Amino acid sequence: MGEFGRAHGVRGEVRLKSFTGEPQAIKDYAPLETADGARRFVLSHVRPAAGPAGDMLVARVVGVDSRDAAEALNRVGLYIPRERLARDLAEEEFLQADLIGLAVLAEDGTRLGTLVGLHDFGAGDIIEVRAVDSPVTAMVPFSKAAVPVVSVTQGHVVVADKDLFAPPEPRDPEDDDRDGRT
Repeated sequence: MGEFGRAHGVRGEVRLKSFTGEPQAIKDYAPLETADGARRFVLSHVRPAAGPAGDMLVARVVGVDSRDAAEALNRVGLYIPRERLARDLAEEEFLQADLIGLAVLAEDGTRLGTLVGLHDFGAGDIIEVRAVDSPVTAMVPFSKAAVPVVSVTQGHVVVADKDLFAPPEPRDPEDDDRDGRT
């Protein structure tokens, strides 16, 4: 759901990177907890942090009232148990965690591999697909055009590029214009 960052000020506030769709909504998921469930946190107040990152907040945590206590939270990941997440998702909605491990099929039904990761490097979501019986992976834009079918209930996604793992075709050096000549 998020991760605490460095302390902010001297009164116990802490920076917080939110991974929720609406960053300030992270407060509504209380109590948040560590990955092992050993510690729980309630956010009493969140506000946007200064700067361009819309997912960066400044938070006040119940029971944290000093800079030292806030500094102790640096790099602590925040989670909620799976059973507290939305269960009644619409047809086109899913949790990203549900996609990991799904079979990746071509439109003709050929199995291409397994979905092993979702990434956002700043230009939109990308799925990472590991080829069948191989450590080779490929990145595919996670758009309706590139991934027309996502079926968590059937255990697969369909990608439009059936040649996802085909070796590149040999290049004709005559066609190479990288040296600036045309």
